[in-house]
Amino acid sequence: MAWNEPGGGNQHDPWSSGGRRGGNDGDGNRGNNNGGDNNGNKGGNNQGPPDLDEALKKFQDKLNSMLGGGKKGGGKKTGGGGSDKNRNPFALPGLLVIVALAIWAAMGFYLVDQSERGVVLRFGEYQDIVNPGLQWNPPLIDDVRMVNVTRVRSLSQTQSMLTRDENIVEVEISAQYQVANPRDFVLNVRDPAISIENALDSALRHVVGGTDMIDILTSGREILGSSVASRLQSYLDNYGAGIRLQTINIESTSAPAPVIDAFDDVIRAREDRQRTINQGIAYANAIIPEAQGQAQRIVEQGQGYRESVVAEAQGQANRFNSLLTEYTNAPDIMRERMYLDTMEEVFGKTPKVLLDVSENAPLMYLPLDQMSGRGSRTSSSGSANSGDEQLDPDVLERLRNTQGSASSSSNTNSSSIRREGR
Repeated sequence: MAWNEPGGGNQHDPWSSGGRRGGNDGDGNRGNNNGGDNNGNKGGNNQGPPDLDEALKKFQDKLNSMLGGGKKGGGKKTGGGGSDKNRNPFALPGLLVIVALAIWAAMGFYLVDQSERGVVLRFGEYQDIVNPGLQWNPPLIDDVRMVNVTRVRSLSQTQSMLTRDENIVEVEISAQYQVANPRDFVLNVRDPAISIENALDSALRHVVGGTDMIDILTSGREILGSSVASRLQSYLDNYGAGIRLQTINIESTSAPAPVIDAFDDVIRAREDRQRTINQGIAYANAIIPEAQGQAQRIVEQGQGYRESVVAEAQGQANRFNSLLTEYTNAPDIMRERMYLDTMEEVFGKTPKVLLDVSENAPLMYLPLDQMSGRGSRTSSSGSANSGDEQLDPDVLERLRNTQGSASSSSNTNSSSIRREGR
């Protein structure tokens, strides 16, 4: 007989290990395939696979019990409408509320990036600033606005404006800034980008209006940029915009297009003038120190000459005083000594030789020019060389007179004597 043949009371379940299926109960319901009763009590050693229909039915029964519904089928029923008196009318709304609360709570989680800060507004009022990381705020109650505090924002504009000397210039300027205070950046200013653009335009016009055009076009651009930066930062601080300026760059400054050629000529002329002035200053710086050095050298030379002359005069005065003292003590000796010194000083500077020849006295001549190193060479034999040397006329005349009155021996001796002079 097959295991599922009808009419068999002791049929074996092929999914069980020898357990027996229950027969029909008193209400006409057959036993469960897993050998348990309707109350969920397991019987036997059932190890078969779960029944999906049975599991779905149990879940529906539990859900109905939570919502207050009764079982369908057997059991006691009420006499009137057939519904259970213990049914809870608030079960379904409560379940929906719980699900809605779970969804609402899940919506409150958000992530703040490392470069951002979150400004929390609760019903439009400032509450707190949240730092980077995973955060939670009640949704629909708190409004979190993210602000990037590390990104450098930039702004540039080109404007035509009037200078102090009533000329028109075109200035191209750019600004870089960061958010310093997220709360002020979000709450104090409605549109920070437009606000800083208007403030930059106002600061630039104020500074350019107080500067001459030639300064703006040439050497005053750096001063212009620093003045605009300080004034713009003061405007933003007064607004409470929560913005900190990084740099202000004057990209270009130029005259209006119809007159730009004329202004270029003026600028070139000014540059040539300045270059000529610089060349003159450089030349003056090179010449003036040299002239001052020469003047100082002349002054020092004059001072040295003055000191030397004064010292020499003082020395001569002291020498004269010393000689006067000695002359007072021994006049004859000092007179002769002074005479000899004077003659030595006078004749020591001339190549001529003066001889004092007395009558009847032999005249002996020495090669004094060779001894002094100022004459030319003469022969050692003592003979006269008339081609190279000449005697002084006065000395020659005296020699002739001496020879006429002397003896022949004197003539012989005098013929061998030479006198050299020049």
